[in-house]
Amino acid sequence: MQRQAAALCAAVLLLVTAAAGAQPTGKHFMWKVEDKYGASAFLLGSLHVLTQDWYPLAPAINKAFDASETLVEEVDIEETSDPMMMMAALSKAMLTDGRTLDQVVSAETYAEVKRRAEKVGLPLVAIQRMKPWLVAITLMAPTLQAAGFKPELGVDRHFFDRAKAVGMKTRALETLTYQLERFDQLSPKLQEELLKTTMEDLDTEVKGVKEMAQAWSFGNVAAIEKLTLTALQETPELYQRLLVERNHNWVPQIESCLKENARCFVVVGAAHLVGPDGLPALLTKKGYKVVQQ
Repeated sequence: MQRQAAALCAAVLLLVTAAAGAQPTGKHFMWKVEDKYGASAFLLGSLHVLTQDWYPLAPAINKAFDASETLVEEVDIEETSDPMMMMAALSKAMLTDGRTLDQVVSAETYAEVKRRAEKVGLPLVAIQRMKPWLVAITLMAPTLQAAGFKPELGVDRHFFDRAKAVGMKTRALETLTYQLERFDQLSPKLQEELLKTTMEDLDTEVKGVKEMAQAWSFGNVAAIEKLTLTALQETPELYQRLLVERNHNWVPQIESCLKENARCFVVVGAAHLVGPDGLPALLTKKGYKVVQQ
């Protein structure tokens, strides 16, 4: 169950407890992909929330971005910044059949939700109509933000803002609605289990995020792979829906970047770049040269 909570964090923030004491590797969490004709693209693992302490990013990462012509990210961040579009996308995460949260989870789970919400100053009425998976995310956010880890400082947001500032072309790999559907279509039982175990781990979440950020900055693939994939693979439904399916959807789009010689700088959650179903592994199987930088 603890690993299921980690899986939720991996899916939402791609920030889970990483192995303590992760060591520098001399590389970055970035890969260069080349085809046989010499066209190339970069894949950068993102942490979707960070603190100001992690900036500026490594010169090699900034150099790769400066040499690129097209920024490719999981979703169009402008879409997530539009209140109307966010409301439409999040409508799938709300209970619309007349039930409230206390009617779809156990009394024990609901009591803990109430306690946690009160602790962070979140009005209970604000989450009564949310489905359990969204409640888990909503309760996680104040804990991270109180420690300075904010979405506006995430790697994907950082490069989106830079791309807009210089007029760089941008692309999205999927829509926000599709991304949220990955959670919304989870079984009710699994949604409640994720909510319960996420709440159990909230008190130690900040420590895990800090360790994850350190492992990411060291380019330590093993440290990130071990716990993100172990957690997800223990729940096959999560692993397939949140990682495998999406990675396979993204490969043709990265191939299009290479075929068009669009010089893409691809920024996706760090967990999408590790393991046998990660983008580097899938692209290598297809004959591309993929090298960690």
